[in-house]
Formats: sequence, C-alpha cells, structure tokens
Amino acid sequence: MLDTNKQLRSENMSAPRMESAQASSVLEPTCRDTAAHALTIVRDGVITGEGPTTKGRVHFSRSLDADDAAWCERILTARAVEHQPVSRAEAEALFEIAQAATERSDDGRFDDLLAKAVAHHAAAMSGLAVPPRSVALSADTEIASWAPAHAKGVDIDTLEWIAAQMRGKRNTNRTLIAMVATIVGVAALPLSQLPNVFDIGM
Repeated sequence: MLDTNKQLRSENMSAPRMESAQASSVLEPTCRDTAAHALTIVRDGVITGEGPTTKGRVHFSRSLDADDAAWCERILTARAVEHQPVSRAEAEALFEIAQAATERSDDGRFDDLLAKAVAHHAAAMSGLAVPPRSVALSADTEIASWAPAHAKGVDIDTLEWIAAQMRGKRNTNRTLIAMVATIVGVAALPLSQLPNVFDIGM
C-alpha cells in the first residue's frame, strides 16, 4: 500500500515537471528558426492567456506583461543565436506579438526589445556590423549606440518592409518609427505623419 501511495505521489509530481521540461525544451532555441517558433508560442500565450509561457501566474487574454517581455528576451538572446543577427521570421513574430497585445503592463520593455530587434535585423540585412544580441537587445543599451543613424548603406527593401509592418497598425512603436524616420531623414515630422510618408516609397 505504501509503495502504491509513493508511486501515485511520484506520478502526480512528475507530470507537471515533465510538462515544464517539455515547455522549456520548446522555448530553448537551437537556431533562428526555432527561436521564431518559440516567439509564436509567446504570441499564442498573449492571445489566449494560456500555454507554457503563462504558467504560474494570472494572465488575461490579449495582455502582455513583464514576464512575456522577459520570455521574448530570453528566446532572442539564447546561446544558440547570441552571435547571429535577428532574422526576418523572428522580427515578424515580434510584430505579431505587438499586435496581439491590446493591454500592456511591461513598463515599455517589449516595445524597446522590438525596436532593437528590428534594428538589429535591418542593420545586418544592410551588411552592417551588429553587436551580439545580449548587448544590442539589453535594456541597458541605448539603441542609438549601435543602430544605423542615416540612410547610407541601409537596405531600402528592409526599410520598406519595416514601414509595411507598422502601417495602419493599432499599436505603434514610437521608438521604431523615430529610428526609421532618422534613417530616411524625416525625423522632424510629427510621428503620426510618418506612416503616410512611407507610402510614397523610398
């Protein structure tokens, strides 16, 4: 009887641990593709309020909190991708998270991370040197210290892609708009007018 009770306790304890281990494995990228996939799991958690990234806390649907932002940072700065530029798929997943979250309680950390990740992608696509992700995406690193500050050498197709991602979207990332505005030389315009500027082509 004692052995049976022990076995039941062991099975009851191991199930959540196994579930947690499986979630951790899925959310630990081995390359940029798996990092992008892991970010879609964060996105799904933001949309539904359920899933491996919301375990252990109250999480309402369509909300993004500090833990969600921390998950994104952990995925983006995992050892396997630390020295690789942020990919288009990763950046797209971040844009999807931004649009999924109608409520924010992360003190602006996600928007900061999104702007830096997109800048990292844009700079790398333009053939410019980028710092390791742990440096570039850190909350302690100013984006102006490494991101492109002018149009020279910046890939126009990538800028147009960024503009398309931001155009007509509900949640506008002001840091990202200001960065793109600086690059294309229209930083003096009101931020609300910049998406219209992108429509004229570059």
